[in-house]
Amino acid sequence: MTSLTLDAFLESHAAGGAPLGEAVALTVRRLAAAAVTLCGTIGQGSLGMGPPGKAFAGGNGMAGPSGDVPKELDLLADALFMDAMRRAPVCVYASEELEDAALLDPAAPLAVAIDPLDGSSNIDINAPIGTIFSILPKAGDPVGERSASFFQGGDAQLAAGFFIYGPQLALVLSVGSGTHVFVFSPAGGVFAQVHEGLAIPARTQEFAINTANYRHWDEAVRLYVDDCLKGTEGPREREFNMRWVAAVAADAYRILVRGGVYLYPGDGRRGYAEGRLRLVYEASPIAFLIEQAGGAATDTINRILDLTPRSLHQRVPLVFGSAREVARIGRYHAEPSNIAERAPLFSNRGLFRA
Repeated sequence: MTSLTLDAFLESHAAGGAPLGEAVALTVRRLAAAAVTLCGTIGQGSLGMGPPGKAFAGGNGMAGPSGDVPKELDLLADALFMDAMRRAPVCVYASEELEDAALLDPAAPLAVAIDPLDGSSNIDINAPIGTIFSILPKAGDPVGERSASFFQGGDAQLAAGFFIYGPQLALVLSVGSGTHVFVFSPAGGVFAQVHEGLAIPARTQEFAINTANYRHWDEAVRLYVDDCLKGTEGPREREFNMRWVAAVAADAYRILVRGGVYLYPGDGRRGYAEGRLRLVYEASPIAFLIEQAGGAATDTINRILDLTPRSLHQRVPLVFGSAREVARIGRYHAEPSNIAERAPLFSNRGLFRA
């Protein structure tokens, strides 16, 4: 049985009369071609970029506009995708590596926001990394205010997706009609569909969070994790597994394929009160993909796609995955006393507390 190719999928989308469908299709094709090139560089490791270790150690050591210190491969990825967008119908391009949006073609109808290399801390250990992107309609005056197009709510997205550079090069994509997965075939030189219309199970027994930050979390997050870790002896009355890949795209891929919930809350550390992930080019596109697969995504309480960005690199707490579990986490924050099974017996000190 022959799989649907990405090109055929995009041709169908463009022919279906979707708003700016042809422009979106061409832009996704350009992104996919750039991802294939980047995957080749990643696959060579340090051998692919000058002296051993240079590509995977660090760039100039200076923090970028998002506050993180980019590695040299981050910068190469950004340059690669920006060049690809110059050959697409894209008016403005925003990236984790750029202080402000870049004006590409004032007459073009689209805006693209991107995290060129998600999970940079995984580069040196050969773990999965990704590229996350959001495609929006152009808005406002891009010449006078280049970032205006990115200050739209998440529901304005025309498409969103991410690439995973792991054992396979995969693209997770939504153009507003479900969430689909395509895997690159080196032999055929094409992306072929392997999952159509993913559906995240509403219930789960798996959660992803970095428990090293436990002491910094607020009480709601601690209570939720404590209850999960108590397993069959606790209020959840079932065993939970915990996962953490340290690349949001990789965690999202797992959740899309087999269910689960992901938490990156704000916490008490300096600079982390509003969360760590960026709304425009991380949380919003991930939320779009998750909702299109029947899941949910919030900032612990509010729906991510209802949020209107105030700045290009705005950070936000992020919870996403199986809808019922995301709703439960919201209740831990908004109304913990109304969680029926949390009897006084389970209001004791947590497993990680002295």
